[in-house]
Amino acid sequence: MDLKDRFEGCLLGGAIGDALGYPVEFMRRSEIMKKYGDNGITDLELSKETNKALVSDDTQMTLFTADGMIWAYLRCSERGIGSYAGSGTYQSYLRWYYTQTGKIENDFWLHKQLHEAEQYIIQYDKSIMEYEELYASRAPGNSCLSALGSEKMGTIDKPINDSKGCGAVMRSAPVGLFLHHRPEHAFQIGCEIAAITHGNPTGYLSAGTMAAIIAEIINGNSIIESVRSALGILVRYDNHDEILGSIEKAIILAEGNDKPSIAIEKLGEGWTAEEALAIAVYCALKEQNVQKALIMAVNHDGDSDSTGSICGNIIGAAYGIDLIPKDWIENIELNSLIYDLSGKLYTLSEYAFGNMRN
Repeated sequence: MDLKDRFEGCLLGGAIGDALGYPVEFMRRSEIMKKYGDNGITDLELSKETNKALVSDDTQMTLFTADGMIWAYLRCSERGIGSYAGSGTYQSYLRWYYTQTGKIENDFWLHKQLHEAEQYIIQYDKSIMEYEELYASRAPGNSCLSALGSEKMGTIDKPINDSKGCGAVMRSAPVGLFLHHRPEHAFQIGCEIAAITHGNPTGYLSAGTMAAIIAEIINGNSIIESVRSALGILVRYDNHDEILGSIEKAIILAEGNDKPSIAIEKLGEGWTAEEALAIAVYCALKEQNVQKALIMAVNHDGDSDSTGSICGNIIGAAYGIDLIPKDWIENIELNSLIYDLSGKLYTLSEYAFGNMRN
């Protein structure tokens, strides 16, 4: 499978899982079944205004993460110093914060950046800030809003709060895509970027684990191999017990005979980082059919769009764009931007790291 297909599948799969779960995010499973029938929600709901399936803040922030990773790499390459978290991704998140609130501490970040990008064989014909859909408020997370509104950047050493909500893990797939040549590095950068808004170790370690899972999948490993490899990296970090226990439980349940609805209930509701990742991993391991896995990932009590988004990232990276239903791709909001950013991530990653051995 072509690597670019995996990049596109990862980001499109995440957006589709997000959009599938978004209409039922705050509904109990019993309410979902009552409204949609015994199988729950099984297809994308299209907006009457746009005739597209709407995505939530999960996809919005994932796209700003992708844009921020590119921005950071180019700024660090130009200057010879900097970090992925502080030299582009944080600034990109401030721009997302602006789309939600109209506030920003320095309007320099709103300007079209990367005028030097052509030397790195990518071109910016349209800035991410020019997509009107990104200005819609789609239940943005309180931890992200409060952290970015504080005018301080959280770090692992200086946490900005004690949040372990799923708002960091659900946006971390682009880190694993861009840095897939070195999964250990992807894990560390995933943690650092998550800590911008989520200071609890479980919050940022879950994001690092997710980034490493995506990196390993892009490198050609199976989902279970990738999960186990990511856990091997996780255990080198302090305070890993909570996330490790949740993922190991998900693996055991995926190998067992419990009904998926019962198994997911045992893993939680997905509002916290370790629960959201565990539910997504369970569904990705339990069901190899992309459509069925995403349906499983959203029909439960709790944070359906986040679990759907994370599951979509994982299975999209594993199976590529060709196994995602074409009508779902055509009907998803922002699909042109998703194609554009996944292509840029792929092109720049191969340019920067393509000669490295995993």
